[in-house]
Amino acid sequence: MIQLQDFALRRGGRLLFEKATFQIHPGWKVGLTGVNGAGKSTLFAAFMGDMAADVGSLTRPATWTVAHMAQEVESQETAAIDFVLSGDEEWWTINQQLEHESDTMPLEKLTSLHERFGEIDGYTATARAAQMMAGLGFTTVKQSAPVSSFSGGWRMRLNLARTLMSRSDLLLLDEPTNHLDLDAILWLEEWLKNYSGTLVLISHDRDFLDAITDHIIHIEAGLVTLYTGNYSTFEQTRAERLAQQQQSFEKQEATRAHLQKYIDRFSAQATRAKQAQSRVKQLERMQKLAPAHVDTPFTFSFREPSKMSSPLLQLDEVDAGYGTTIIVNNIRLQLTPDSRIGLLGMNGAGKSTLIKTLAGVIEPLSGERTSSEHLNLGYFAQHQMDALDADASPMLQLGRLAGKKISDAELRAYLGSFGFSGERMDTTCGSFSGGERARLALALIVWQRPNVLVLDEPTNHLDLDMRHALTLALQDFKGAVVLVSHERQLIASVCDDLLLVHGGTCRTFDGDLADYAQWLKQTRQQEMAAKPTKAAADKAAAKKVVDVAPKVVEAPSKIENAKPIDKEQARKEAAAKREQTRPLRSKIEKTEKQIQELHNKLKQLEVTMADTGLYEASRKAELLKLMEQQQQHTASIASLDESLLEMMMELDELEA
Repeated sequence: MIQLQDFALRRGGRLLFEKATFQIHPGWKVGLTGVNGAGKSTLFAAFMGDMAADVGSLTRPATWTVAHMAQEVESQETAAIDFVLSGDEEWWTINQQLEHESDTMPLEKLTSLHERFGEIDGYTATARAAQMMAGLGFTTVKQSAPVSSFSGGWRMRLNLARTLMSRSDLLLLDEPTNHLDLDAILWLEEWLKNYSGTLVLISHDRDFLDAITDHIIHIEAGLVTLYTGNYSTFEQTRAERLAQQQQSFEKQEATRAHLQKYIDRFSAQATRAKQAQSRVKQLERMQKLAPAHVDTPFTFSFREPSKMSSPLLQLDEVDAGYGTTIIVNNIRLQLTPDSRIGLLGMNGAGKSTLIKTLAGVIEPLSGERTSSEHLNLGYFAQHQMDALDADASPMLQLGRLAGKKISDAELRAYLGSFGFSGERMDTTCGSFSGGERARLALALIVWQRPNVLVLDEPTNHLDLDMRHALTLALQDFKGAVVLVSHERQLIASVCDDLLLVHGGTCRTFDGDLADYAQWLKQTRQQEMAAKPTKAAADKAAAKKVVDVAPKVVEAPSKIENAKPIDKEQARKEAAAKREQTRPLRSKIEKTEKQIQELHNKLKQLEVTMADTGLYEASRKAELLKLMEQQQQHTASIASLDESLLEMMMELDELEA
């Protein structure tokens, strides 16, 4: 277990916390929480072994393997899946030896390596890595691409996958969801639930914390407190503790006031001096209780739009995409002042393309985008943060928008509501954290009094208090909202309608986020089982929306000149389809037989290789030949399995 005893840490000479004494037992899943600057990352570094105690001690088992997610990935030409596989250092070392040194290796060492490879499930590692990467949004093509071809956000996903690949005893994750969308977060959530080691997690996603953690470590006012239960339980327990603390504080203050009054009244009287001195000592001995301290929450509200009309914005049979490539087709969407829409969809489905088309960043490839003359659209995306003037302060950038008629006092009061102190208001943005940049970008949007908000992952880099404040502000916003977010609490609290972007279409999703999570899980399982080519995947995706998700309501379609079904014609078409698919069905049957024969051969090989005499030095050549056959059969089965699944997908499409 991990044990802290009277542990204290400083950073830059400032005491972050002291007297931290607690234990983290094997298998616990712990959330580490506290406001920005409280010391979460510093304590995290101590868990990793990168930060020594200023006072006290922190110990953990020396035999534990510790995995933590790096914050950067160097550009390299290594294939993405190989980069992920290297996260299991022992597997990577053994695999390299078996691939490049088996011919010259002594038999005893070769046998030992094969035994260890089997013990660590080495033969399934590549498949597990591919499944993990698919869960995090990497297509088959992306898995083979070099690391250097990925952007910063995708490299962080690679880092996460590489970290999860490690067979660790202690897993340390600092904001792992920052660069993930909702479907990747849901996959990671399930993975971490099944993780058997000890987990310490920093996250500002309360739903994520609730689903995974069984303990919370909270840093507040220089103290570290361990709570039992998930984040919601922690909030309730902390609220009760603070209420009790406030009552005790008020009671003590009343007692102190009474004693002080006695001292002030009688200390000058000779007859009462002794009693007054006794009260002074009593007052000095009393432990000073702090009032219930709750960190000042981040609060703001959206300014009421100056003008409004209905509809504000409309997409009519719009095809969205780039160049000649259509990503989402036939979009029909109308925004009125009371629209509250959440966009759902797997990574790469086209949510951002739809958002950019709606915001007017890219033009529709076809169809019409119609806006009201009163439309004032506020668009928040990650590039908005990058577009901030790094050499200008918040005051200067807000002043550019506000003009000369607004006083500095008003501007400072406004920025203060977004959590900027006097000093930070006049500091250039180049030194700002991600959270500060996100807050400033929001502040600049809010100042312009939009009547339509289009928000693409607005909570990235925001802490729990800020996310809560944004949720409350959006609930009170007097205009339309279109939201893409991995923050389930935000979607559930703000959005009335959900749209699913999938298979090249945008459709109403008639369900809640729990229904979406179930649909997503089933869809991903089918796609992983099929392992289709990209073209086949695109065709299968549209079919799965109907087959897997009965809650997805199809967009209305035009049916012209409908005719009764001709049963005779239908019978003939069915017969023609059977004839057309006969060669494919025959090929499927033949492939299934080949796979079964190879499985039988593998079983025979396993029986043969169980003979202990086979591992004598005189029979090395025979053993190597059997091992080679085993590897060939395993590879052949994998190849035939993939071909079989592709043929079955093709058959399904032909018979549909």
